[in-house]
Amino acid sequence: MPVHPLARRAGALAAAVSCTLLAAACGPDSQSADSAAPAVAGVDVKVDQSLHDALPGAIKSSGVVRVASDVPYAPFEMYASAGSTRITGIDYDLGQALGAKLGVKFDFKPVKFEGIIAAIDAGQYDLAMSDMGDRKSREEKLDFVDYTQDGTGILVAKGNPSHLGAFTDLCGRPVSTEAGTNSEKFVKDSQHLCTDAGRPPIDLQTYPKDSDGQLAIKAGKVVAHVLDFAAAGYASATADQGASFEVVKDPAAPNGYNSTPNGIAVARSQPQLADAVQKALQQLIDDGTYGKILAKYGESSIAVAQAGRNTAVS
Repeated sequence: MPVHPLARRAGALAAAVSCTLLAAACGPDSQSADSAAPAVAGVDVKVDQSLHDALPGAIKSSGVVRVASDVPYAPFEMYASAGSTRITGIDYDLGQALGAKLGVKFDFKPVKFEGIIAAIDAGQYDLAMSDMGDRKSREEKLDFVDYTQDGTGILVAKGNPSHLGAFTDLCGRPVSTEAGTNSEKFVKDSQHLCTDAGRPPIDLQTYPKDSDGQLAIKAGKVVAHVLDFAAAGYASATADQGASFEVVKDPAAPNGYNSTPNGIAVARSQPQLADAVQKALQQLIDDGTYGKILAKYGESSIAVAQAGRNTAVS
């Protein structure tokens, strides 16, 4: 996963779409070019019939795009409230806007991050919207429509009791990340910075969920949790009303370390779907819907001007 920063938990965006709008509700070809879904971030998103018609036949028939998402990973995907199963967040809201534009339903299902690629490869899902970093190794199995640019951040307890100021301050200390993420890869790939400086490597601990790492900080099991910069900022601003965490401010990496593109990951077997999603996303960027969704969660800094395609450099 990776560039993430500030107040990200916002109220849930209602995603119910009426029969006249979605193929899932009333048939694959019932949409017209001037029909619109309920407002997403205050914008009425209209169906583009040509994009709907270009979707794979199976998706047009079912009216559903099956979406894998690692919930919770605020502000990208999270539950609307404690005990709720209703999903909200940047990826969810953007998914609803894409679904409205394409005339189908984007049906989100929680999947552990490390299992997403295998689940898509097995045909269980059509795509993933889970703030997934676009990497060359992942492009071997997935077709990425890149929609944000983000880096890696360091989340610590409020007051920064270990006085961390740079990545190398983590050397020799217990640190957590979520398993299977770009953050885990970044820490592993950067261990040489510790050994090159004659210091012990980071004691890396991985957890199934990002929230587990936050709990590990509170329990004193780790001095820091490494995650996407935007997600770190959101946790700092919202957890316990901002009283529990803060983000390490490294002047050498003001927007996070190792900034990389993040993408909507589409099965390689569905190029028509990837094409349609890319074109729909560009329309949402151009008409301002995309920017309003990011602004709703305080994440305008990770915006891109173009819906890229497999833009990973490493």
